[in-house]
Formats: sequence, structure tokens, C-alpha cells
Amino acid sequence: MYFTWLDSNSWLIEIGGHRILLDPWLVDSLTFNNWDWLFKGSRSQDRPIPENIDLILLSQGLEDHAHPPTLKQLNKNIPVVASPNAAKVVKELDYTTITTLNHGETFSLNNQVEIKALPGSPLGPTLLENGYVLKELVSGFTLYYEPHGYHSPQLQQLAPVNVVITPIVNLGLPLLGPIIKGMNSALEVAKWLQPQIMLPTAAGGDILFEGLLNKFIQAEGSIEEFQVLLDKNSLATRVIAPQPGEQVAF
Repeated sequence: MYFTWLDSNSWLIEIGGHRILLDPWLVDSLTFNNWDWLFKGSRSQDRPIPENIDLILLSQGLEDHAHPPTLKQLNKNIPVVASPNAAKVVKELDYTTITTLNHGETFSLNNQVEIKALPGSPLGPTLLENGYVLKELVSGFTLYYEPHGYHSPQLQQLAPVNVVITPIVNLGLPLLGPIIKGMNSALEVAKWLQPQIMLPTAAGGDILFEGLLNKFIQAEGSIEEFQVLLDKNSLATRVIAPQPGEQVAF
């Protein structure tokens, strides 16, 4: 199995002989509702579109997970598995094969990889997006992904899990609280799932962030501090923080 961090929340996951593109933002800038003045993410150059993609997997419908400019450049015949909110985005972009996964539902990729949707990050008072557990059916290898650090207690029924991809660093706004839950939330899920490896996600990588909102975002914690927390709790979990474009083998 191989995991390539493509920056932000974007990953290329190679599992069960398949290449899965997860929450891709690879080209153009990132804004929400085209409000550049509020928040904008950009990089010096676009990332190459990975070749031979077997599946696009989308956890959320927001632009930092279902990024319209990137999705417009990808082949519309690539199958998509998505949260209900993200499915609306790819339907508007004329993708031909879309599977919407509600919480608790599973999708089988050619009887080699099983993808299970679990409750993930809240968007407003009534909408919960998706987290995912991917399982390679031959080996039993399992991967858990949730990009904002909101972990459902249902996960405890699926332990142990080999690899966890989730935020490690807290990001929050004064008065409003956390946007992304890192340190304590990641420690809790490590205790639940006992993973061998944790891979941080939602970090900036090579990205330049601008806008009014970015001036108030506060970061707390680090990879080094989190590894100390794991060790203090006698967890045999190793944190690997790849550089953008770097492949991690398991």
C-alpha cells in the first residue's frame, strides 16, 4: 500500500491494486463562494493530475474537498464515491458514475476494496459529512480518514486500524472555536484504533493562504508534540509527516 500526500486534504491512495484520488485540490486557487477577500489558498504552480485513477473519493461538498476547478479537469468517466453533499457537486459537473454513501453504507471497488462511510465533520447544525474506512479485502489492511478531526464513536467497533489519516494540529478562530480538531481528538482516535501509522492531513504544505479569515486563524500543537503525547500514553503509533508529493509505503 502506498500513500502520497498531494497537499492540503488531497491524497493518492494505492490499495488493493487500485488508485484512489481522495479530496483532490490540484489546480487553480481555493476559495469559498469566490470570496477571495475572505479566504484564498494558492500555490506557485499547479500539481500534476495523477494518471490511471480508478476512483475519486470525496468526503465533503465544500471546495477544499470537492474542488470544482480540479474536478473539471479530471476525466468525467472516473467513478466517484461521495458524501451526499459532495455528490451534488459532481452531478453538476456531469460525472457519469456517482455513488452516494450515507453513514453506515459501504461500497465495493471490484470486490477488492471496501469503503465504509461514517459520520464525519459537521457543516452547520444539521449536516454531518463523511469519514471513511477503507479495507483491502484480501489482506484485511484498513485505513481510516477524517479531514477535520471529528471522529465518530462508532469507529471503536472497527478497531484495530492500520493507518489513520487525520489532522494533528488544531486550527481555530477566536470566540468561534475549532475549525479543525487536532491534538486531543487525534489522541483519542489513536487510543480507539491503535494504528501503526498516523499521517497528518489538512496542513498547508506548499500553499500560501491569504484573506481576512486567515489573519484570525490560530494554530496549536505540532507533530513533535503529538508524538510525545502518543509515547506518554504508551501507544506504539508512529507519526509520519510526508512532504507534498512524497510517497509513504506501508
